[in-house]
Amino acid sequence: MATAAGGGEEATIQRILRITDVAEESLRFLAPIGGYSKMPLVSLEEAVKPLVPILPDVQSHAYIAKQNCKKPADKLTPDESASIMLYTMGWEPPEECLYVVLNTTLRATDRQQKLKPWYLFLRLLLNALFRLPLLPAIAYRGVKLDLSRRYVEGETIVWWGFSSCTTSVGVLKSEMFLGKTGNRTMFTLHCKSARDIRKHSFYPVEDEVLLMAATQFKVVSSLD
Repeated sequence: MATAAGGGEEATIQRILRITDVAEESLRFLAPIGGYSKMPLVSLEEAVKPLVPILPDVQSHAYIAKQNCKKPADKLTPDESASIMLYTMGWEPPEECLYVVLNTTLRATDRQQKLKPWYLFLRLLLNALFRLPLLPAIAYRGVKLDLSRRYVEGETIVWWGFSSCTTSVGVLKSEMFLGKTGNRTMFTLHCKSARDIRKHSFYPVEDEVLLMAATQFKVVSSLD
């Protein structure tokens, strides 16, 4: 099982950022990406080399992730487990943090060209995630904004980035997340293909699951 040193206030901050970035989803339908699936499976060290010009500190964080994944769970290889851990890690500045930049790129209209440096890492990360068991669950995401006009009942939408969710509605209602007053939007998601990444996360918590990039949903109801 992967073990990590992440915790405390930093873990809470990163968790909030991951779960509440739903406001960054444009909801536009984008062309599917191609190319990464033809890439070879390589070590994490090799997979992040093309990312150094984009993420100057990625190699040092990849080293930390790899050191924490020597005996991974779920029959993953150390490199596969470490790719998930690296995704969950956060560092400053945010515009040079892996999960922030990756999800921003996945949501971009001109993402085809921008994603090319990510192909080796995406190949490794997706291979790892697909090897994890499916976790049917009711999950939640939210943000301190009113997004109700963007999510119309009956419409089909796509979240192009990877989506961190919580399986505990109480987490979102806490003051650290959405609180109980002001403009807020909370999503209740009936998921068939969530991935339980807790044993591979740098900030392991009991109630966080990950949805794959380009997950499609149908809006079945909306409450004011």
